[in-house]
Amino acid sequence: MGYRILLIDDETDILEFVKYNLERDGYEVYTAQNGAEGLETALKIKPHLILLDMLMPVLDGIDTCRAIRSAPSLKNVMVVFLSAVGSEETQLQSYGVGADDFINKPIKMNILRSRVGAILKRITPTESETPIVIDKEHYQVRIGDQTLVLPRKEFALLELLHSQPGKLFTREEIYSRIWGDKVVVGDRTIDVHIRKLRQKIGEQHIV
Repeated sequence: MGYRILLIDDETDILEFVKYNLERDGYEVYTAQNGAEGLETALKIKPHLILLDMLMPVLDGIDTCRAIRSAPSLKNVMVVFLSAVGSEETQLQSYGVGADDFINKPIKMNILRSRVGAILKRITPTESETPIVIDKEHYQVRIGDQTLVLPRKEFALLELLHSQPGKLFTREEIYSRIWGDKVVVGDRTIDVHIRKLRQKIGEQHIV
């Protein structure tokens, strides 16, 4: 399973260090430098795990965690605090707003990697983790027990996005790969096809 992890910390060196090591373990890692930016990113990517600093500008860790827990679409995300403020009172406060774990800074990478692996094993598979299987010969898509027959352009678009999970495709690249450089299509063509795909396979599969 390709787990998505969001790191929220105002220290750039920590973001780069942790991101590099977690990506080496095969995780899809996103970053944000304050709580407000992190919350916005979380609502977009629906991460499985959020690693959250305590003291940050704009929106601190406690208020960010509280906002995460109040968002219906993030109700199942795991939240772990990474903080240099490791007092008992601080840890109790973090658990009080819904944190799943607390890790003290400075970060020992082998400990963090081990804790991250253990936490992600506690996640119960949901609809969003149901694998998509693409049958190129019959233009069919299987999601669990469901089989869909898609129009060719929708199928080609889904196949393209599915070919590189996590990659950000530009509109120009999609137009070129799906419709060709010599075909003129409307500006909203991609939006229409994406909306139809989301209706058929589920909102959570396309970010």
